Amino acid sequence: MRTSITAATALLASMVSAHGNIISPPARAPGPAMAKACGQENDLTNPPATCQLDLCRGATFEDNKAQVQTFKAGQVVNMRAALPIPHEGPMNVSIVDTKTNKVIGEPLIVFDSYADEKLAQLPANNTNFDITMPSNLPAGTCAQAGQCVVQWFWFGTSAKQTYESYHRYGRRLDRTLQK
Repeated sequence: MRTSITAATALLASMVSAHGNIISPPARAPGPAMAKACGQENDLTNPPATCQLDLCRGATFEDNKAQVQTFKAGQVVNMRAALPIPHEGPMNVSIVDTKTNKVIGEPLIVFDSYADEKLAQLPANNTNFDITMPSNLPAGTCAQAGQCVVQWFWFGTSAKQTYESYHRYGRRLDRTLQK
């Protein structure tokens, strides 16, 4: 049973990441807690209330405690993306509060036009870019592992598809920010 749950969540993750994903730093991945919360369906048009697809595409903190990374305020973090199937549209990277599922502060990087499939080659900064961890967060914000994630959000305008990476395609990274 555990094998089928893990296989189903891995399949869902691979289908999502086919267009693009963040390959570094490592992101949240599906696991048994996600399978328990979301079930084993590939098509989650009506997910159970326990499944938070709008937060890290359902990938849970419980499944990813070993991947928590600690960043200091002002630290520059390099991000690398794989974009095998680009779709032009806006992209941003932001810090998200996992309790409220709301962006904290301003985006860390913004592209008005990103991953333009009409270009013969994507600009280097579409797949290799830096973000700077904010130094102006209120005291106690993102102080505990799992309180915040780094979200990569990309909307393919023509394809009318949303791609997120908390990390990877559609995922958020857990981060503890130290002052």
